[in-house]
Amino acid sequence: MEFLDFLYREIVGFLGLGGVIEILKSGDFSTFLTFDGMLKAISPIVPLLLVLELINGIILKNPHTKVYKISFLIFVLNRFIGRFISIGATSYIIANFQKYAPFQTTFTWYWLIYGYIVWEFSHFIYHYLGHKVRLFWCLHATHHTPENMNLSVSHAHFFLEGPYADIIRSSICILFGIHPALLFFIMFIDGTYGMFIHIGENLMKNGKLGFLNHIILTPSHHRVHHARNPLYMDTNFCNLLNIWDKVFGTYQLEEDHVKIEYGITRPMDSGNILDVYFGEFIALFKDVWNAPTIKDKILYIFMPPGWHHTGEHKTASVVRREYLTQKS
Repeated sequence: MEFLDFLYREIVGFLGLGGVIEILKSGDFSTFLTFDGMLKAISPIVPLLLVLELINGIILKNPHTKVYKISFLIFVLNRFIGRFISIGATSYIIANFQKYAPFQTTFTWYWLIYGYIVWEFSHFIYHYLGHKVRLFWCLHATHHTPENMNLSVSHAHFFLEGPYADIIRSSICILFGIHPALLFFIMFIDGTYGMFIHIGENLMKNGKLGFLNHIILTPSHHRVHHARNPLYMDTNFCNLLNIWDKVFGTYQLEEDHVKIEYGITRPMDSGNILDVYFGEFIALFKDVWNAPTIKDKILYIFMPPGWHHTGEHKTASVVRREYLTQKS
């Protein structure tokens, strides 16, 4: 019975139904009209879309449904490790860094705009480093291994990536004066939208969202980010507001004539949990082991993926530049 209760709580938690069930049990449906009630009503939308997407994929006999299996297995592994480290890291940062902020925001609409711009900047920094520093790429690569796009991909992360991301994002936001209450609210919005932009072609063939494609980051932009095509590599690092990609020159639209190829450039088995989870660490270890000098060993850890001690680099920047040169 205890196991069934535990399983029920986990399913309800995963689907984000806890708040809705709580309101339904209370019988006070007017709560849905409050701000807190609206948040609780919104929470289940993306997880339920994920279930619908999975069912649709099974019905259509999509050959890439193995992605769901690996993503959910990774979710279970991370559920009991990564989230506790993230909570602890964020709490530590708030307790120790908040006093150094030059000012403190309040929960108002104008500070929300400010806070979101700062949050997107912090997200850009974490995400950019995750692609440009080999060690951090080992943490982030698990998220890029799926060979098609669907909502379950948002749960595919190495268990230490969450803490690494939250340490960078929370530190920047707290030092820029974002009050913890406002920060957690922004995290909720960003987490929900961050899941949505992984929606697959099964449910949304065209992910450009009409005119919004020129204003915010859409599923189309994020599909580009997950592509291994030379044109698309290491672009669109933002999550909702794509201003920082435009500022730093990493913004890339989806081109109709360049069909997206998902996954990473290293040959791998995306249905093998060990390869998905540890493959990049093994590849890094081999490069460090075989490097001829101490300097090269260190550089392999901190230089971008594709860097080589002989100078024959195959980094994303090099590959993309060569592609654009050939096309021009």
